[in-house]
Amino acid sequence: MRAFSGIKFMLLALLTASLQTLAAQQSPGELLPVRQVTLNNGMRLVILRRPGAPTISFAVQFNVGGVNERLGTTGIAHLLEHMLFKGTTSVGTRNIDAELELFPKMDTAHDSLVAARARGDSAQASELSERIAQLEDSAAVFTESNEFDRILTRAGARGLNATTTSESTLYFVDLPANRAELWFALEADRMLNPVFREFYSERDVVTEERRMRVDASPSGALVEAHLATAFSMHPYGVPVVGYMADLEVLSRRDVESYYRRYYGPNNAIVGIVGDLDPHQIEEWAREYFTGIPKGEEPPIVTAVEPRQRGERRTELNWDAQPQLQIGWHVPAGTDPDAPSLAILSSLLTGGRTSRLYRRLVLESRAATAVFSSLGPGMRYPQLLQIAATPRAPHTTMQVEELIYEELELLIQDGPTDSEMERVRNQISAGSVRRIQSNIGLAFQLVESIAVFDDWRETFRYSEKLRAVTADDVMRIAKAYLTRSNRTVTTLVKTEG
Repeated sequence: MRAFSGIKFMLLALLTASLQTLAAQQSPGELLPVRQVTLNNGMRLVILRRPGAPTISFAVQFNVGGVNERLGTTGIAHLLEHMLFKGTTSVGTRNIDAELELFPKMDTAHDSLVAARARGDSAQASELSERIAQLEDSAAVFTESNEFDRILTRAGARGLNATTTSESTLYFVDLPANRAELWFALEADRMLNPVFREFYSERDVVTEERRMRVDASPSGALVEAHLATAFSMHPYGVPVVGYMADLEVLSRRDVESYYRRYYGPNNAIVGIVGDLDPHQIEEWAREYFTGIPKGEEPPIVTAVEPRQRGERRTELNWDAQPQLQIGWHVPAGTDPDAPSLAILSSLLTGGRTSRLYRRLVLESRAATAVFSSLGPGMRYPQLLQIAATPRAPHTTMQVEELIYEELELLIQDGPTDSEMERVRNQISAGSVRRIQSNIGLAFQLVESIAVFDDWRETFRYSEKLRAVTADDVMRIAKAYLTRSNRTVTTLVKTEG
């Protein structure tokens, strides 16, 4: 018996030592007391209690974005982002039956409007546009505009908003902890019973957003042209805001059908972080969300960008300051080379002492600004992009040559020890900052599950970044930053 007790003690000591070693190897983020819940309908929740200020941050990420759309329906996810703030069958209405009675009339007029435009009948198109506006005015008598927003604001909400990316749509808000159940009630109602009221006027808001951010914006037009040139096959080359020709023909039926099919709870990840009781949060989640039926899986992305075998160059003529955009095809954010690419980007433009900022802005004064990034998403092969604005009288070509010179030096000699240390210090500081904000944590948790199927991976990534060596940086720079693999887009100032 004594021998058995001795063996048991040794095993316990070894287990304790192993657990202590494991804990020492884990980042602070991995040790957070996150609670994971999966409902019967497939909705996944990550819940984190953080005592402190009596507030809770909520984030709902639907794994539906620009890449899931097809030509002819581009911009539908972004338009849906807007429409889901319009209320439900019980929120935002004075008389839901009277409202809904007008919808088919608007939709029929819209179908006729699309047909009139297609055959070039501008007179009838104008009449039908006016008819739709009149019907929406009639429906407005029965609506309470922005009631969803007002309910949350009266409850003390802050930061109510949403954003659409190439790969997802994210809705978020902060609420006082004692109003948490209100969020569950409103969000469940919004998921189950949305009403796409004020549809055609809101679609006009979105088309105007496109005009301002792309069609009338030199920077926006440059980015759109650059991505379209770099991605000849993959939907990363299609703008998330959509093409104007598609937006102008999207109907309420199109958008509602898309929502019903793909925005089910099985495609949603919910992050809830703050001063909360995890058991109570789970109870509310099961009470309010379990009855929402599953949707279909979003359309899969089957397109694969073919290997680029030669430099691509495009120019935009604009009466604006010249700009330069360079991009190289690189692997997805889940690839083993992703941490090295992130370090490379930071070495190039991460702060005033970074290579390109020092060379272009401080020393040669050839540019007023230079930035780099990886994108536009991370689930599929992406671009390492460098954007620069020349300082007159320097040209985009001169700035481009300076960038290539600096990249060649990095490939040949590698980053210095001090450069690598600077980037590691930035990573350490970032590891602390990233767990300070409740809403920031909620964003990280849902995105990590969406991309890696593991909330801890977002925190492990910091360790992967710290493990990158100077040799890793040289290797990936040499492998990917080649002439045949790059796309260059310049904005050329028009004369006169």
